[in-house]
Amino acid sequence: MTGPSGKKQNSPTGLLPQTLEPSIPDYPMTARRLLRIAAILTFLYFFGHSAGIPWTPSTGRETDLVVGGMRSFRFDVFGSSRTYWDFYQGFGLTVSVLQLLQSVVLWLLAGLATVAPAQVRPFVLAFLAASLAQLVLVVRHFFLPPIVLSVAITVCLGLAAWAAQPRYAPTGS
Repeated sequence: MTGPSGKKQNSPTGLLPQTLEPSIPDYPMTARRLLRIAAILTFLYFFGHSAGIPWTPSTGRETDLVVGGMRSFRFDVFGSSRTYWDFYQGFGLTVSVLQLLQSVVLWLLAGLATVAPAQVRPFVLAFLAASLAQLVLVVRHFFLPPIVLSVAITVCLGLAAWAAQPRYAPTGS
């Protein structure tokens, strides 16, 4: 494209931007971005938890004795014969499925947070409450990687809940 002087111009209006520095928005951590980060962290939590199957943190004689006992003792539960190992594996897999579901729902909520933050906020608050309860349990019963992920997810959800709150215009008084 050439201008009136015959020189090549770089924009349709013929005006070049004054600076090439990127602009930084006033609120770089939006509810959408925070929920997407929480969704990705939750997916990593799901992946790490699922990769840990059969969830026996050590090997050796003592572990073999415990796992063997869990597998060998059978009992009836509502007409089904189960072992403690069945429950251990079943609950572990159930947690994985719920972590995957949480990751997907957080990702979907992030998409809605841009257009309807007030409607998304109650769901974020519900996830935040559950995440706080989970954090207490993880700190009490588990080890560093799930603790770090739980803290990061909880922080993201707390900040997303704050970022999704209704904003009121100043009244001038």
